[in-house]
Amino acid sequence: MKENIEVDIRVPNQTRYLSLIGKIGEDMARTLRRFKGDREELAYHLNLVLTEAMANAILHANEDDPEREIHITISILDEQLSIKVFDQGQGFDICSLPSPDFKSLDEHGRGVYIIRSLMDRVTYRKMDGGHVLEMVKSLR
Repeated sequence: MKENIEVDIRVPNQTRYLSLIGKIGEDMARTLRRFKGDREELAYHLNLVLTEAMANAILHANEDDPEREIHITISILDEQLSIKVFDQGQGFDICSLPSPDFKSLDEHGRGVYIIRSLMDRVTYRKMDGGHVLEMVKSLR
């Protein structure tokens, strides 16, 4: 029996929802029957990429504007988990971001690096009304 799931979440553009969204990712990872890897590690990774992506969308794309919202979809289809974080901002070139300076105490600029390190495929593209960051993880 195939286990196809889609969760569609909309929350206000506020950082107080970061832990809630991260927890949803954790709980989804822990319930995946077909995933043969370490579910606790996957749960931690999903929490981390969701909170990093959402924080970036809130603070940078949506410019901390309380009138905007964050839209997130998490879907599992066949052997693939996909997370999409939609923003209403101006966008940026994800390919032009420099690697973070890990010698610096400044922690800014590490989120996309972390996301790319933990996910199998990461894209950021323009769409009507904003942009979407898509993060894909193979469940094989």
